[in-house]
Amino acid sequence: MHKNITQQDLTEDQADQLVAAAGRRFERRKVAFDEAKKLIEAGVAPQLSLGTFLQNLDFARKECDLAETRAKIAREVNDMARAEEALQARMLAAPSEAPILADKFDGNGVFTPQILRRVEAAFEGRFGHAMPVSANGETAVHRAMGFDHRGRVDVALHPDQAEGVWLREFLAANGIPFIAFRQAVPGKATGAHIHIGPMSTRL
Repeated sequence: MHKNITQQDLTEDQADQLVAAAGRRFERRKVAFDEAKKLIEAGVAPQLSLGTFLQNLDFARKECDLAETRAKIAREVNDMARAEEALQARMLAAPSEAPILADKFDGNGVFTPQILRRVEAAFEGRFGHAMPVSANGETAVHRAMGFDHRGRVDVALHPDQAEGVWLREFLAANGIPFIAFRQAVPGKATGAHIHIGPMSTRL
């Protein structure tokens, strides 16, 4: 847990490893806490000594929660990248079937950090919370799959939910390119998201 890996550099496997490591650390802290509690109950150790063990246990629990959150995001990014991979494969093999997976809006072809900030501000002003960005630019997952995701953003919203509909309309009204992914493979909603910016290119 102490290794400095940012969310952007976290693969799904690394996220799972963090969860496992955090779980083992929590179990060790719990065993130490239980043993300290037994010593206190036996009158061998003072009550005050339990405080440090309790703090360590609480910290380990928070580390577990953080690891689970990061793993969830890593899985979402992985599913989103696979949705993009499926769309590109479909566009090459059967272009007429591509709309089944996603709606593509080219707009003016321009997407910059300044435009992203404007979109985020508008979204927060409309809904009262931050736009759920899962991947901002290059990620370890995209690199592993051979995609150049620089200058692109993935938003964890289904295109047809209320917030997703509003975002698509805002992007279209402002000429901002996007791809609305409804599914990675037909019949499965996994990977549904809104990709802002031009389609990712192959590395």
